[in-house]
Amino acid sequence: MKPSVGADLQTIHERTSCKESAFRMKLQLPAGSFRAYLFDCDGTIADSMPLHYIAWKTALAEWNCAFDEKLFYSWGGKPVDEIISTLNRRNGLNMPVEAVGRRKEDLYYELLPRLKPIPEVLEHIEAQHGRIPLAVVSGSTRSSVVRSLTVLHLLDKFDTIVGAEDYKNGKPDPDAFLVAAARLGVAPRDCLVFEDTDLGIQAATAAGMASVRVPAPVAGS
Repeated sequence: MKPSVGADLQTIHERTSCKESAFRMKLQLPAGSFRAYLFDCDGTIADSMPLHYIAWKTALAEWNCAFDEKLFYSWGGKPVDEIISTLNRRNGLNMPVEAVGRRKEDLYYELLPRLKPIPEVLEHIEAQHGRIPLAVVSGSTRSSVVRSLTVLHLLDKFDTIVGAEDYKNGKPDPDAFLVAAARLGVAPRDCLVFEDTDLGIQAATAAGMASVRVPAPVAGS
């Protein structure tokens, strides 16, 4: 049975109050004087992971490919093409990577009017904008990140955007964060990373950067 987008959106609405409670606590930043802030986008700046999951479920159902919600969240930060290729290998499928990726992104764009920022992260973006350089470092394509930030009226806050096209190895490898630091002209040790996934925190650590974990919604709650 194909998933119902309407039912999935209702589930998101029902979770909202619980998620907002989780985000009410201010983020505890590590000690230190940082010269740049690097932000993941999905699940960190934008409360977009539930919308991405709906898009994934819908796109993959067209190929009779299941995608467990807990697995989806554990893979947060993986590039789209890598997710599809991995699902192909795991399930003995031959989904066309590029076509399925485009379909998933198109479905996500249809849901963008429902996108909201994560307040506790937004607070730090607004506080530091114009004081230190800010970057977005994402496993999503640059076009997806730009669309999300545009909807949230945050695009002009960032000095650079590093998308999946800009590095070879995705998180947990450090490549994406190192690209961002190089573009900003800031040493990795002077960067603070905001991330919501294990893969992202591992990538920041591998890059020699301090990090702060943004609470993620609990899958299936």
